[in-house]
Parts: sequence; structure tokens; C-alpha cells
Amino acid sequence: MAGKKFKAAASKVESGKRFTLDEACTLLPDVKVASFDETVDIAVRLGVDPKHADQMVRGAVVLPHGTGKTLRVVVIAKGDKAREAQEAGADHVGAEELVEKIQKENWTDFDSLVATPDMMGLVGRLGKVLGPKGLMPNPKLGTVTMNVTQAVTDAKSGQVEFRVEKAGIIHAGIGKASFLQEDLKANFEAFVDAIVKAKPAGAKGKYVKKVAMSSSMGPGVKVDTAELAGV
Repeated sequence: MAGKKFKAAASKVESGKRFTLDEACTLLPDVKVASFDETVDIAVRLGVDPKHADQMVRGAVVLPHGTGKTLRVVVIAKGDKAREAQEAGADHVGAEELVEKIQKENWTDFDSLVATPDMMGLVGRLGKVLGPKGLMPNPKLGTVTMNVTQAVTDAKSGQVEFRVEKAGIIHAGIGKASFLQEDLKANFEAFVDAIVKAKPAGAKGKYVKKVAMSSSMGPGVKVDTAELAGV
């Protein structure tokens, strides 16, 4: 049945066509396959070779309309900063005991981990657990900071981290199929703009080569990069 649904959805996407962003955002809800509210994923192929350090692309962006998901945020901090994190709405706040739980239980039931700089000596032990899942705090992403209130607020309000993969592609979720067209468009534009601003010094030639969107179980919809600002 799922195969039939996918084929029916795919038949609505003209083969080889690159859609305008408005067309793509209008089409996506119509070609979703599942009965639940699917995540809208974006895939951006870049003209970089991430094997070279000067061509690595990484960053974070707060999507104007969030991701449509309720995100769980953990903060490793002490004293006033721990209280700030709790007041900001962090789901779990702690220090040594939380580090021990993550280390001994391989506990990663959260979406973002924020740490104050003074706690990174402890958090550094968690590389083997957090690294493969992309959860290791990083100052460049704003997750190693003394401003824990801002970090928790950003994470809760739809901050998305991105990192180019070996094949030169960035994948991320930028909303839900149920989003209004203009909200999905605004999220798309904010995400692509963040990637453009993160262009590394070593990138040569065309930087953003291809962009496509899809619902999590639906067919891909190619977006015409010629109309995208800054690309």
C-alpha cells in the first residue's frame, strides 16, 4: 500500500523539473505519503570537499517558525547558571551526576546539550557517546556558552544545527508538512541563508549546486537555485 501511495505522490512531481520555492512549498503537502504530519527535510548539495578542513561547513540557525517538534534540552552547569537553565525551560539540568548518567548509561534521550565553558573538562569525557550522535556542545554553535538562557531559548524555539556530510550534502528538518506555505518558505530561506553565510574560505566554483525538499516519506521536489537570494 505504501508503495502505491508513494507512486501516486511521485506522479504529481514532474520529472526533471526544478520548481520555484513557492511552487515547491505548495506542492509538498500534496505529495506527502503518511497519515501523520511528516517532517519536511531539505537536502543541499554544496561544491565543497569536507575532507579538507578549509572546506568544512558547519553552523546553526534558529528557524523563524520552529521545526514543529518539541525539543528536549539538557544543560550541564552549576550554581546560578544551573538556575538560569531551569528558569529558561531546560528539560534536565545538572553537573557531575548528569555527565555520569550520560557516560555510564549511554543516555542520549535529548535533542540538544548546552554546557558552560567551566564544565567542558567534564563534558569532554562524553565524546564517544555524544560525538556520533552530533550532540557534543560546540562554541561555534552557541552550545558552549555562559548565556545559557539564550542557548536554551534558541534550542527550544527551533534552532537547527547543520554539518556537511562526506558527499558534500547537508540534510536537516525545517518544518512539518502541515506548516503554512509562507512559514515553510521562511524557514527554507533562513536555513539556506545560514549555509551561504557559512561558506568556507576554501570553497571554489559554484557553492550551492542543488537543493531539494521532501516530506519524510514522500518524493523529492527539486528547487530552482537560480531564484534563491545570495546563492
